[in-house]
Amino acid sequence: MKEHNLNKYNKSTHRSEEEKKNIIKRLNIIEGQVRGIKQMVENDRYCDDILIQLSAINKSLESLEFIILENHMKTCVSKEIKNGNLDIVKEMMQSIKRLK
Repeated sequence: MKEHNLNKYNKSTHRSEEEKKNIIKRLNIIEGQVRGIKQMVENDRYCDDILIQLSAINKSLESLEFIILENHMKTCVSKEIKNGNLDIVKEMMQSIKRLK
């Protein structure tokens, strides 16, 4: 079996402009949600109201994680498997575990 370098610092992923735009749009929304919670804390808002907003942020992050994970599997992982690099499966499993 070929030896493959899975050093994450030497890797990059090309994303289409549309994909970048979508990811950045979602990140901007999440950033706005975080600023909103900060303001809620500063204004002494009720704990449950803050918890509801935190839950919304978690859902937003999970949605973005799924989008990036799906793209990673369709592009990076499938390419590595086609090139004979089965070590990518271990990396993928570690990524999935981190998302839990």
